[in-house]
Amino acid sequence: MRTDRPAGVLFDVDGTLVDTTYLHTVTWWEALRQTDQQVPMASVHRSIGMGSDKLLDHLLGPERDRDGDTRLRDAHDTLYAEYWQRLTPLPRAADLLRACAERGLRVVLATSASGPEVESLRRALAADDVIDTVTSSSDAQQSKPAPDILVAALEQSGLAAERVVFVGDSVWDVAAAGALQIPCVGLTCGGTSRGELAGAGAVAVYDDPGALLDELTTSPLVRPR
Repeated sequence: MRTDRPAGVLFDVDGTLVDTTYLHTVTWWEALRQTDQQVPMASVHRSIGMGSDKLLDHLLGPERDRDGDTRLRDAHDTLYAEYWQRLTPLPRAADLLRACAERGLRVVLATSASGPEVESLRRALAADDVIDTVTSSSDAQQSKPAPDILVAALEQSGLAAERVVFVGDSVWDVAAAGALQIPCVGLTCGGTSRGELAGAGAVAVYDDPGALLDELTTSPLVRPR
């Protein structure tokens, strides 16, 4: 038996398995607008995937007055929570997770969402029967593109970095995986282009979970590394 095939798959959730990228974009834009900070939505969108601290640094500059950061985060969280009961999985996301599990791969959700938000994402996915491990924001000191949440996912699942593949939707996902030399498969359903994901180092790029599922048997998720 080949021992160099992946033993597990780490999945980002927001924008990768659940259709939330533009909800985060709009709610961060509105939170910024409420504090009289006009940031174009395109700029906000390109920052989604970072944690709130790095996102605000990216959008407002690291030398800004940080006294208003808590207010901004609270405003975003309050606005975004209004969508929790309406979150929708991306095409065939649960089917992809089940197909991975059927092939003996351990399914790990490597998300830095907060605890209550994680529960909403899991309800939307409705695939708890095949999910092995789930992280949350409390498991990482630094957010992506730092690899902390992936380190936590590996530690909690007992998987080794050389035996996993990461699936994400942003260049920040690709960077986090690259820091641990984990191959990252990119999905464009979060709004980042195929060229950007590939240029950042994604080993393969698909449109969405359904497209990855259609090509699963030839994808990096099951091929020897």
